[in-house]
Amino acid sequence: MLYPVYEWHRRLTEPARISSKLLHRTLSGLPAPVGELAGTRRLRAVSEIVAGSRPTHVRPDWGIESVTVAGETVEVDVRPVLTTPFATLLHFATPGVPGRTPMLLVGPISGHFATLLRPTVRTLLADHDVYVLDWHNARDIPVDEGRFGLDEYIDHVLAAMRHLGPEHHALAVCQPAPLVLAAVAVLAAAEDPAQPRSLTLVAGPIDTRVNPNRINELADRRPLSFYERFLVSRVPRRYAGAGRRVYPGLAQLTAFMSMNTRRHLSSHVQLYRALVAGDGATAARIRDFYDEYGAVMDVPAEFYLETLQHVFMEHDLPRGEFVRRGQRVDLSVIRRTALLTVEGAEDDLCSPGQTEAAHGLCTGIPARDHHHHLQPGVGHYGVFAGSRWNEEIYPVLRDFVAARSAARTAS
Repeated sequence: MLYPVYEWHRRLTEPARISSKLLHRTLSGLPAPVGELAGTRRLRAVSEIVAGSRPTHVRPDWGIESVTVAGETVEVDVRPVLTTPFATLLHFATPGVPGRTPMLLVGPISGHFATLLRPTVRTLLADHDVYVLDWHNARDIPVDEGRFGLDEYIDHVLAAMRHLGPEHHALAVCQPAPLVLAAVAVLAAAEDPAQPRSLTLVAGPIDTRVNPNRINELADRRPLSFYERFLVSRVPRRYAGAGRRVYPGLAQLTAFMSMNTRRHLSSHVQLYRALVAGDGATAARIRDFYDEYGAVMDVPAEFYLETLQHVFMEHDLPRGEFVRRGQRVDLSVIRRTALLTVEGAEDDLCSPGQTEAAHGLCTGIPARDHHHHLQPGVGHYGVFAGSRWNEEIYPVLRDFVAARSAARTAS
């Protein structure tokens, strides 16, 4: 019923948004001094917020046209290099700066587009040749393209790593951390030369039994059948993926926002005050965040349910029971890939300790190639975006990658 409810809600509220948009346009066109009266500014602010208050399924543009490298502005050319019905491997090419270290960035399929990692990509581009797995909206993928679960996700990661070859480094942000770690183990077991030189896991659920939070407790509270019955829906006929079973992105967005209701309300109050005061910079910053945050994508039902079962309920990876394509994944075979884990001390989605647990599982990696960084003062989003990411976390990652690149070159 999730999709019908969403469609009904969208149709019922559309007149209010259209009216607010027209009102905002009218108020914005009023001449001074009427347009600058306190009442006019307040009404204009409210109408702008209401007009933009709906989630969308429109994938935002990456919007990365240039970056600063060694003090100089360098153009960025975004090129697809591998494409399947479920994802595109994008290369953020910097033709003016050849020979840089390849970095594979793998993001989650958790209801938002990969563009949520835009700040991460921008920062990485200062020193690396960046590739990103850009996941497609399940709503737009025809049913005859087949299923997409954990095995298929790992297959995509393996294809990307093999495309980049033995010189690359990998970075997994949030949800995919256990799957990317499993992919590296698959390569190691096969002695595949595409094993990355280093793997950085950022705020990912390697072992959610450690320091459990509200999300972990909720996952254990009900059986998997409950989530399948009440949170999985079929894509309506009007979309390309009609009939595909999905976990709607809107449901995930609602869940995320309900966890931090006060924070989101406070942000909208701040947006209102900035609009009334004419503080364009603050208003633009908040508006841009919610435009990105409100762009949702549907998650394949198989991937959603298998993630719940094997990562959050049964803890297969830390128990040594994770299976990929019928074969048990052994993390102890990883020897050539250095491991860095990063956590936020105030992360309420992936508690401190859950990502660090990877070190105890990867017993084949030499002690010198293990490193953990706990960042004070940041929550989940702050470990891959914002000032702390840029100024305190990224330098740790950059130096870790550079040291492992130099060590491999020397050997």
